[in-house]
Amino acid sequence: MGRQIADTTCSAGHRAEARAEAARRRGNPAPPDDRLDEGRIPDFAHPADMADHLENLSLDKQVRALRKMPVGDAAEALAELDDAVAVDVLENLDADDAARIIAEMAPDDAADVLDELGKEHRDALLKRLDREDSEELRHLLNFDSDSAAGAMNTGVILLENTFTVDEAIAHMRGEMDETENPYYGYVVDGRDVLTGVLSVRDLMLARPGTIVGDAVAGQSVISVRYDADRRDAANLLSRYNFLALPVVDYEGHIMGVITYDDIMDIMHEEASADMLGMVGAAPDENVDTPWLESVRGRLPWLMINLVNSALSASVVYMFEGTIAQMATLAVLMPMVANQAGNTGQQALAVMIRQLAVDRFDHKKAWLAVLREAKIGMVTGIFMAGAAFFGSWAFTKNPLVGGVMAGALLCDMMLGAVAGGSIPLVFRALGRDPAHASSIFLTAITDGAGFFIFLGLATVVIF
Repeated sequence: MGRQIADTTCSAGHRAEARAEAARRRGNPAPPDDRLDEGRIPDFAHPADMADHLENLSLDKQVRALRKMPVGDAAEALAELDDAVAVDVLENLDADDAARIIAEMAPDDAADVLDELGKEHRDALLKRLDREDSEELRHLLNFDSDSAAGAMNTGVILLENTFTVDEAIAHMRGEMDETENPYYGYVVDGRDVLTGVLSVRDLMLARPGTIVGDAVAGQSVISVRYDADRRDAANLLSRYNFLALPVVDYEGHIMGVITYDDIMDIMHEEASADMLGMVGAAPDENVDTPWLESVRGRLPWLMINLVNSALSASVVYMFEGTIAQMATLAVLMPMVANQAGNTGQQALAVMIRQLAVDRFDHKKAWLAVLREAKIGMVTGIFMAGAAFFGSWAFTKNPLVGGVMAGALLCDMMLGAVAGGSIPLVFRALGRDPAHASSIFLTAITDGAGFFIFLGLATVVIF
């Protein structure tokens, strides 16, 4: 199966040539100009710059701009567009024009864009492609977009283990124009099982006449299985500083590679998703998301937050008499919850980041929670001391200072433990550790902070 998939690189030859020609034409970038009605299309040094320019135009101008571009340029620009923008453009392009652009794109980029389209529209475009391209894209679309195979590029250079170094160099030279990122040659045996990896530098430095199978003998190949989470692939590529990571099936046949540029996109997307998920927003939401869709995504978590706030308010109501006797407590009370919430957010951010880059084991995870508890205790002692003297000076009552110090220390320790624990609990329940974690953290630190502070005040002062 590895050879069958790798052979599809031949269908990418004309795409690579078109991209190379487009790059040559962009040698002298001109200033941006959106006067598309005059037939002028601005030149840019890189497709990403063109994509940025297109995203600032109306949908009608985006469509007309892509129609006027050479197909290779349009394919590169479309690959750099935000997914939502790319979908809108494809849906408004003539089907034949859209299919020509898709055919010029790298297979992994084309699959990513097609995956965002509706099934009927996607099938209509695939039917307009030649058989080889269509089958390759359908194959990629079968994989989960969050898996390693969903992010891989099938364009790889295979080297038979019986090749000499000279034959391997000649073979790579012939395949380079048909491969998007020809950093490595992947050595396979007669059954297309991956047995080794040789960089271009390795081949150039090897003795003439060396058999590549001997050159990789004993090599421990680092690869990722096609159904692994794409975060695992990103972690491997980042850990070993590779430019590309081979994707294999369970028998070890090479299916494709994940390149460093795809991993950078993955890490950016995952970081953005974690940041948005922490506050209850949709992981893929951005300023181009339809506002009604954002409302539907945010409203359930806002309702949960309202319930949590009501619970905190009920705690305050329980101590209505205490607050009535000393109104100053109402002034100091939010400081406890706010400080503990900030402590918890720090622990939460550290833990979520750790889970994103390293799937550590159960024991190490809870040792990390203990570490956060120690940090919460030490920082809590310092803040409690400051709060004691500040509250004493403000109220002229040392008992209030003592209550403030004790409540702050306890709630900061609780916030640190909760911030470190919530992502682990979510993970154990099979949920995204980042999703709405801050909402539940705030509920804990507010409710507990108010209860501890007002409870201590009731016992100590009155």
